[in-house]
Amino acid sequence: MKKSIVALAVLGSFAGVAAAQSSVTLFGIVDAAVRYTSANGQSVTGLASGGSSTSRFGVRGVEDLGGGLKAGFWLESAINVDSGTTDTAFWARRSTISLMGDFGEVRLGRFKTSARLQIEDFDPTATTGLGSVAQVYSALGSGADLSRYDNEATYILPGNLGGFYGSVDAAAGEGTAAKKMFSGRVGYKLDALNVSAAYAETGVNNKFKLMTVGGSYDFGMVKAMATYSTTKFSPAEQEIYTLAVTAPVGAGSVFASFTDSKYTNKTTVIAGLGDAKLYAAGYIYNLSKRTALYTTVALIDNGKNATFALNGGSPKVGADGRSGGFDVGVKHSF
Repeated sequence: MKKSIVALAVLGSFAGVAAAQSSVTLFGIVDAAVRYTSANGQSVTGLASGGSSTSRFGVRGVEDLGGGLKAGFWLESAINVDSGTTDTAFWARRSTISLMGDFGEVRLGRFKTSARLQIEDFDPTATTGLGSVAQVYSALGSGADLSRYDNEATYILPGNLGGFYGSVDAAAGEGTAAKKMFSGRVGYKLDALNVSAAYAETGVNNKFKLMTVGGSYDFGMVKAMATYSTTKFSPAEQEIYTLAVTAPVGAGSVFASFTDSKYTNKTTVIAGLGDAKLYAAGYIYNLSKRTALYTTVALIDNGKNATFALNGGSPKVGADGRSGGFDVGVKHSF
């Protein structure tokens, strides 16, 4: 009996040391909206998950190893609030382990590419919901998806470089040439100013390539943002311009954005590709630090051959047609 008590006391002391040196956090967002979209004389009304922020559930932690060195992990899964389902891979949003210190951070696993983070930083919706600029970006028939990658190794610069920041990612593909990826970003952020540029490519011979530059300036009463991007999968090419503003209003904020997506190689016809314009606006009202109400309205005006659509393509839009919609939702962070 005495031995058991001593053993429990020793284990308790170790647990106390571990608790002092590390932390684990359970976190997430639950976001759902009533959404209406229409195209080609048809309409769809339903409940959408992630109208303002992607619904998610995760656990993350950091351990202090001493000498300025830390280890961290991050596991995150998407949640479809309307159906209770998740992605095919449970931790598909993020599954990483990291070492951090004065040298920066080395991160291994599945995560967003530097180029994707660049686009999100200068889109008021962070590429989520009806107003997402990603809806008028195209893989140009390559099948590429530069949002997140498996088997990714990332290096992130330390945060004490006088406003300069950057990162570089690589995925070897592990025997699958189409899954090889390289991405990098460099930027400067100080006070109200933030500017950066990023590049990404995937594939081996005929590579899909994305280049994007962006900037923002916070004037106090309004924050202005701009992005210019090009995508290329020879001979197909796109140019995408985005102008956006956000402004605080009462206990919340409003945003408005305009994106002009141009298919620059008109001699090569690819089904669904053409010029398109995206108009979006929205309002978020904060009920508390963790709960908010929101509404978004958006319209995609397609040119010849283009079939870009809101709401994941539901309902489908015909070439040279329009896809419009709005939603009203609530989100809670924990």
